[in-house]
Amino acid sequence: MMLCRDDGREPHMAAHEGLTRRELLTAAGLAAGAGLLGAWSGHAEEKEGRPMLHLATNQYPWLTFYGRDKRNFDAALDEALKEIASTGLNGYEPLATSPQQVEQLAPLLKKHSLEMRSLYVNSTLHTQADAEKSYAQVLAIAEKAKAAGTRIIVTNPNPVRWGGQENKDDAQLRVQAEALNTLGQKLAGIGLTLAYHFHDAEFRNAAREFHHMLVGTDPKLVTLCLDAHWVYRGAGNSAVAVGDIAALYGPRVSELHARQSVKNVWTEALCDGDIDYAALTKQLLSANVKPHVVIEQAVEGATPKTMDAVEAHKQSAEYARRVFAGFAG
Repeated sequence: MMLCRDDGREPHMAAHEGLTRRELLTAAGLAAGAGLLGAWSGHAEEKEGRPMLHLATNQYPWLTFYGRDKRNFDAALDEALKEIASTGLNGYEPLATSPQQVEQLAPLLKKHSLEMRSLYVNSTLHTQADAEKSYAQVLAIAEKAKAAGTRIIVTNPNPVRWGGQENKDDAQLRVQAEALNTLGQKLAGIGLTLAYHFHDAEFRNAAREFHHMLVGTDPKLVTLCLDAHWVYRGAGNSAVAVGDIAALYGPRVSELHARQSVKNVWTEALCDGDIDYAALTKQLLSANVKPHVVIEQAVEGATPKTMDAVEAHKQSAEYARRVFAGFAG
């Protein structure tokens, strides 16, 4: 039996439907609605005289929980956002595909008192022609998102199927890094921050794609969305690698995606497990960064089922506010 080692409760387990993030992004569609951190004012909640950590959730974990229960997240977006708000979370990071989706989502977020400090959008940047198309799409989405309070645009420039076997060559990596710089400059021009995101595929071949997207870009234009568990899994289930990436690129981290596993299997809720998030928090604070924290505690095929999405995210929020408390304010 897998255990979340935080409090001895049984872990949080469920079946993932096998869909990729890109496929989920397309399927979800958000049809029913559409500088760095610290720049927002008036959002910190006060509790006992101390600022409470702002916590957001990405759309992806909710798609996996809903899929497990044979529910349609997109068809019941208003109810889904109500459930998200009921967990004590403050924000929502959508997987956006069009400006119209963001425009439709904004009033629903306001209705449920959820902020959209960040937004996730895919891009294709390893060829010049595709990069030009992505600039236009991302900027159109970003303009709408900014009007709704967004400050960070998270992008993963990986057009291949999530988990596919295609590897980019050196020429493509150089084009992609330059395109990230260009996109970051365009977003900075409208007052937004670009954060580079990745999955485990970017860690193949000595992590050449991941590293070049940081070594080959300007830190002023391209920040890092540190997805700790994709580092862990991409490096062959290595907590050491998570710490090393934080040591190498800590000052560039504008956002943290938090997911946990026990014995390499995703748990339903954040808890003590394979990744030492307390140590990671200390590392990032020592680099003088307080990233935007987004919970991405999804479920996969080997994850046993013990609770629903709401209960899992309530537990995740409680755990995150304790472990990441140093990022508040």
